[in-house]
Amino acid sequence: MHPAFSVIFLTTLLGVGQGLFLALYTGQLYALVNLLPAQDNQTFYGLGSALSVGLLIAGLVASLFHLGHPKRAWRAATRWRTSWLSREVIVLPVLIALVALYGVVHWFGWTRPLFVIAGEIPVDLSLLIGALATLTTFALYVCTAMIYASVKFLQEWHSPLTVLNYILLGGASGFTLAAAFSAWIDSTLVGFYGIWAVILTLFAFAIRMATLMRNRRLRPRSTPQTAIGVRHPTIAQKAKGAMGGSFNTREFSHGRSQGTVDVIKYTFLILVFPLPVALLAAAYALSSPTLPLYAFVVQYLGLLAERWYFFAEARHPQNLYYQSVS
Repeated sequence: MHPAFSVIFLTTLLGVGQGLFLALYTGQLYALVNLLPAQDNQTFYGLGSALSVGLLIAGLVASLFHLGHPKRAWRAATRWRTSWLSREVIVLPVLIALVALYGVVHWFGWTRPLFVIAGEIPVDLSLLIGALATLTTFALYVCTAMIYASVKFLQEWHSPLTVLNYILLGGASGFTLAAAFSAWIDSTLVGFYGIWAVILTLFAFAIRMATLMRNRRLRPRSTPQTAIGVRHPTIAQKAKGAMGGSFNTREFSHGRSQGTVDVIKYTFLILVFPLPVALLAAAYALSSPTLPLYAFVVQYLGLLAERWYFFAEARHPQNLYYQSVS
């Protein structure tokens, strides 16, 4: 498949923004039961939520460049009963609104307890909004991933591993950004987020490697023989069906050599997984305020390469016909 950069930025920016919010809310829950020190409402939760909203909106803007007629984008929400894309279009603005409201509640200090659980755990408005936003966050991860995982004829995508990849890679990058953000504002949660970022990155590595090994074993369900109904063992394509390129040759094939694809694969395997883990470990050992930021930048660049490979790896059956230019 052809990796569209608008979709690459859409999926990676959304994943980071969602992961950052999950990190913020996780820190609040830990502080609620006195496992972590409480953080400043405005500096930590207010600015952190603003950063998350900014990433989500940036992803939304990136998606517009993938539309032939952006003015008709609202129509994408009309098929929510059957389309995962429509569900994503609906869930995304809901999440943006919830995360923004979560930040506003913290910014203005509207955190007076509404009620107390078990006589010890105060529950305020931000906790309730955060719980709804958390559910919406995971719903958006599923919707985005299922756009691809639900395509049965693309075997590389049609797997539960696709959903796990989107959740874990988004969560890992979000927690890495949370560590960088904590270091930037001089918060005490740098180590906490760094440890969780490493854990999520390692889990993401395991799932991504499982995906690569699974896809390596896949065999095309269609062949030139089955496509044209001829059982001869040797069929050679002599023409591509057109004098030049077409929509089919552009949108269903990346047009890069296998060597280039392999380089991109090994690039993302290094940038997304071992290098950020090493930088976060070094940041913890050296108490460095800048290494977490470098870890996030490196990991995000790797995610761009990973998402390019994700799309390029999928082999559309129509390329059996256009294989001479695929």
